[in-house]
Amino acid sequence: MNHEEVCSAGAFANSGGEQFLSGAAECIVDPGRKLVSVKFGKKLTFGDIERYAKRLLLNPSFQPDYSEIIDLTEVQELDLQADEFLKLADKTDPFSPVAKRAFVVRTSTQHHAARMHKVLRTQRNIEIFRSIEEAERWVAS
Repeated sequence: MNHEEVCSAGAFANSGGEQFLSGAAECIVDPGRKLVSVKFGKKLTFGDIERYAKRLLLNPSFQPDYSEIIDLTEVQELDLQADEFLKLADKTDPFSPVAKRAFVVRTSTQHHAARMHKVLRTQRNIEIFRSIEEAERWVAS
């Protein structure tokens, strides 16, 4: 199966990685850096995150131990209930417990959502940053 079939018609190669659009998420899988970068749009729901995770698992370039940078800075409306946070952490999350995860936030609501995920995942390699550059430095360290 080629990448375009797996990720959707919006898929294309970009900067050494593979990029795809999944509704509210723009994602780049970079096997060379062992990194997934995802940027969510203005409204973020459980369904958006679930679709992103499913598409990621179908991507042949993705490995669960890759690091991830999650950019929440554009999110204005975060529609997640307490039970959905639990589902995301326990069942939906495609990353392994050893993967480094960096959330990039701008507002207190975004920070709270990132902190909820950090608290609900048992590993301790999730951090929250105010810039992509800080997140990239931490992931590369």
